[in-house]
Amino acid sequence: MRYTVVLEREEDGGYIAKVASLPGCVSQGDTYEQAMANIQEAAELYIEDCRAHGDPIPVEAGTAQIELQASA
Repeated sequence: MRYTVVLEREEDGGYIAKVASLPGCVSQGDTYEQAMANIQEAAELYIEDCRAHGDPIPVEAGTAQIELQASA
């Protein structure tokens, strides 16, 4: 399965990582690599928990991006 990860840079350094298709699946890391490794583990545990409880595994519907122009 593939899921989109959204990364946000924290003001004091580090990253917050979220998987929007897995509600509540959030992690963080001091570096990009650490944040990605941590969210990978969090997502795997999320899916494992769904299976253990007989819940459906969320499927991502897709992603899209928009481009905005900031006015001065």
